[in-house]
Amino acid sequence: MPVAPPAALRRFVLALALLAPAVALAHEGASLPYGSFLGGLLHPVLGPDHFLAMVSVGILSAQIGGRAIWTVPATFVGVMFLGGVYGWLGLPLASIEVGIAFSVLTLGAAIAAERRVPVAIAMLFVGTFAIFHGYAHGAEMPDVANPVTYALGFVSGTAGLHLAGVVIGDISQHYASGKVILRAAGGVIAAFGVYFLLAATGVV
Repeated sequence: MPVAPPAALRRFVLALALLAPAVALAHEGASLPYGSFLGGLLHPVLGPDHFLAMVSVGILSAQIGGRAIWTVPATFVGVMFLGGVYGWLGLPLASIEVGIAFSVLTLGAAIAAERRVPVAIAMLFVGTFAIFHGYAHGAEMPDVANPVTYALGFVSGTAGLHLAGVVIGDISQHYASGKVILRAAGGVIAAFGVYFLLAATGVV
């Protein structure tokens, strides 16, 4: 069997050494290009249905005011984390996309209506929706992700979106025009919710 010349062999080994990391990076990059934490962080931010629901929770809590500003978002985050574990374990839950779409629709409608509801009702309301959002985060976790780090990421992303919603809602409460704009925005969010619901049920 002929033996490759040393120079050719060295070039061949060098080519493999350079190629292997690129292949590995491309494989992982297709599913989790920026690491587990950032992957989890971006999941609620880049999904329009998740994004609108999370911001809406913050806005709604600011509209209610008082302790709802922190108890309502905290309820969502806590229950969502449990839903994420449920989804990660692969346990069954029906109509996930419908539940997420309905959350956007209902939260948008609640913002548009601008009706103060009891804090306990609001917590129950958002907690129910949080199960579906959390399940989606956990079930869609890439295989290469570290579960703990990924979970910390999507919890942080969700909390950040809640905070943004609280700030938007709180600022809007100080101006008459701000309240009108906020209610109009709630109507737009609800319209997106209708679209998401139609898409989830296969109508569009």
